[in-house]
Amino acid sequence: MTARNHSAVSKIISYQILMIIIMTAGFALTWGRSGALSAALGGASAFIPNLYFALRVHKSAGLEARKIVRSFYAGESGKLLLTAALFFMIFQLPNIEILPLLAVYVAALSVFWFALLMR
Repeated sequence: MTARNHSAVSKIISYQILMIIIMTAGFALTWGRSGALSAALGGASAFIPNLYFALRVHKSAGLEARKIVRSFYAGESGKLLLTAALFFMIFQLPNIEILPLLAVYVAALSVFWFALLMR
């Protein structure tokens, strides 16, 4: 992974954290504790799998093309399984608010779309 790509990944991860913090604070002010918890969990369910994928891909830097492609597929598969597992665990908790959970999840994922537009 080149320094430029590493920098882009770091920025996206940082922007995701910032988005999650801002939206969680907003839901804390408007929905209270359960909204803030739900928002934070929604953000975590987007952030943790994305971080796993980024670390997995970063680890494959410098390998031959076939191994890099395998790493991408394995990383994406792991990301999907991790997301499903996190949502499964979250929905076992009492008093989860769906709107804050999904709003912050989608907002954290949308950071990728905005990053592509800004390039």
